[in-house]
Amino acid sequence: MGKRGRRAYGALSLLAAGALVLSGCSEGGSKEGSDKGDKENAERQQSSIEFGDAKASAGPAAEIPGAKPGGTVTVLQRDSYAHLDPGQIYVSDEMALSQLIHRGLTGYKATGDDGKGHVVVGDLATDSGTTSDGGKTWKYTLKDGVKWADGSAITSADVRHTFERLFAPFISQGPTYIQQWLADTPGTGYRDLLKGGPYGGKHLPDTVLRTPDAKTIVFTFKKARPDLPYALAMAGYSIVSQKKDTKERYDKAPMTAGPYKIQEFKSGKSMTLVKNSHWDPASDPIRHQYVDRFDIAFNKQYEDSTKAILDDSGANATAISFNNQVDAGNLSKVLADPALKPRTVSGYQPYVGQININLSHQEMQDRTVREAIAHALPITPFVRAFGGTQAMEVAGGLISPTVSGYDPSFDPFGKKKKPAGDPAKAKELLEKAGKTGLKLTFGYINTPEGQQYSTAMAAGLEKAGFDVQRQEIPAETYYDQVSKVDNNFDIFHTAWGADWPSASTVIPPLYDGRQIQDGASNYSHIDDEKVNADIDKASVVTDPVKAAEAWNAINEYIVKDVVSNVPTAYYKQTQIAGSRIGGLVYDDVIGGVDPRRLFVK
Repeated sequence: MGKRGRRAYGALSLLAAGALVLSGCSEGGSKEGSDKGDKENAERQQSSIEFGDAKASAGPAAEIPGAKPGGTVTVLQRDSYAHLDPGQIYVSDEMALSQLIHRGLTGYKATGDDGKGHVVVGDLATDSGTTSDGGKTWKYTLKDGVKWADGSAITSADVRHTFERLFAPFISQGPTYIQQWLADTPGTGYRDLLKGGPYGGKHLPDTVLRTPDAKTIVFTFKKARPDLPYALAMAGYSIVSQKKDTKERYDKAPMTAGPYKIQEFKSGKSMTLVKNSHWDPASDPIRHQYVDRFDIAFNKQYEDSTKAILDDSGANATAISFNNQVDAGNLSKVLADPALKPRTVSGYQPYVGQININLSHQEMQDRTVREAIAHALPITPFVRAFGGTQAMEVAGGLISPTVSGYDPSFDPFGKKKKPAGDPAKAKELLEKAGKTGLKLTFGYINTPEGQQYSTAMAAGLEKAGFDVQRQEIPAETYYDQVSKVDNNFDIFHTAWGADWPSASTVIPPLYDGRQIQDGASNYSHIDDEKVNADIDKASVVTDPVKAAEAWNAINEYIVKDVVSNVPTAYYKQTQIAGSRIGGLVYDDVIGGVDPRRLFVK
């Protein structure tokens, strides 16, 4: 949940933040298995999530213990929202916001009050979907009385339009699973099924998408797609109003259907959410509408939000961040203070950080150069920047401990044993390639943390003989810029979490060469024949154990043999709230605070 942290189950890639300047510290490496709770948390998230029936899909959502209506919640966010159009949403902060303002055909319903158990249910639909042919044909029926925030009815025409507009060229940032399934083709070729989208009066053929009446939607695929209910639960597949669609302009002012609507949005400064009077809790098994108003302020760094919430006076007592974590300087103190325990939540996230090596650049096409980069990169400062092993674990591969197929012993570049890097080995490789002094343009996110980690990593690379030029990228548009095919950066950091509990939502989006296009998540521009072929083979393996093994084999080949992506860390998260915030829970699916439960005490 990908861009700033693409998360499973909802859409989620986390922006890499933080790292201390020192690149050769003895602490901050991997202490695998140091926290039994972390291991159990990760293994729990590997479990598949069941699909719910009509009864499970009926609203309203179960009441939150002690909840009451009213009040204003202050939300302190680091980054502004670059995208509000569901079709463009594929990052964790926008996904968290989507929980409050957008709705899809399906969604994840918590089965308890601890954020650990979930079932996929019908959101706008009456159930999670019905299929009678093993997943080739899926039927959905809209619930009675579901409405947009302007009071107009949500119909099957809106659903058809939602999926048809995903083929338009201006939709480039969101997920592409369903488009590719409908077109029965990997990569970017899906756009040929409906060139330009529906705006010229064209439609997808009824053989793939039918809406026989105002409430019925039928998807038909050439191959069985048993994961469709998972995909439809992603924020990127939330429904768009056909009548209110303004194409590119919809990205800043969308029509909403969730319990809240946008009263005001000043990009880069603030956003105000107020109650949507046309949202009917009887139709929604997932969300609540306790809070009267959310006042969201941007440009609040982790340290800023942590200090404000710890202050706990005035508006800070009803403050929270949907995405900011406790900063490294305060993390140990917060976790050690028993008085703060009721105000904090923690969990193992599905994100895997990685340095992308841009294979579109000629100098980066030398494998020996890439190996030198991999050996030289220090991971220690990156881990320490978030608070050490309480917040990060050094990664060996590209599959998270929360996803089946994870192998804790895989570590081809010895990062778990030498998290500070191996500049001597890297220097030998660079000399062997005849590239000592090679210039590297390192794109980094322009936040205090980004400045720190890029400085530290650059220092490690320079020890090996690289000439590193750091280039800042604005936080709000970071992923928009690094996802351009023609960008200036030789290396840059991203992180990704599975879109549901399978490496099939990790390997193809990030490493399939047929996916390369502006806005896509193949950031390193890897286009390896073996990888592409192995992806096709793994995609048709139906046994989950064998499938996990196949995906992990591709992961290992990419890291060890292609060397296009250098793993950095597996993510954990600790968040804090003001003392008057109720309903505080860390949700495994969201990968952070669940904003749908919040109330003011």
